[in-house]
Amino acid sequence: MLEGTTFGKTVDLLQRSMDVSVLRYNVTANNIANAEVPNFKRSEINFESSLKRALDSEGARPRIELATSDAGHIASFKQTDWRDVRPRRVLDYLSTSKNNGNNVDAEQEFMASMTNQLRYTLMTQAAAFEFNQVRLVLR
Repeated sequence: MLEGTTFGKTVDLLQRSMDVSVLRYNVTANNIANAEVPNFKRSEINFESSLKRALDSEGARPRIELATSDAGHIASFKQTDWRDVRPRRVLDYLSTSKNNGNNVDAEQEFMASMTNQLRYTLMTQAAAFEFNQVRLVLR
């Protein structure tokens, strides 16, 4: 019903971002829980950069687009649908901050958790604002 509207897109983006925030909270909690486990490598969630690339590709069309005559040919431009973007869990194998091979810094993880909580709060306020705008129009 609201699929093609700006309101629908905004609410869907907020919902996806809030879901990713919950996933990020779980990953951060797992990192903190394993802070003293030997050879444990911390994880993080990548989502926003992929979403930005997908949103930027909506309006960007090259001036010259190469034609493809076969399904096996690689297209010169492929628009990415923002609804297909999924969060990726990435392990940090490159760093080590402790002698036991573990790379979890508890202070850094707590800061990431707090930042994530603030983002989630901001997104809930933005969603409430969007629905309040609709409520005002319906009055």
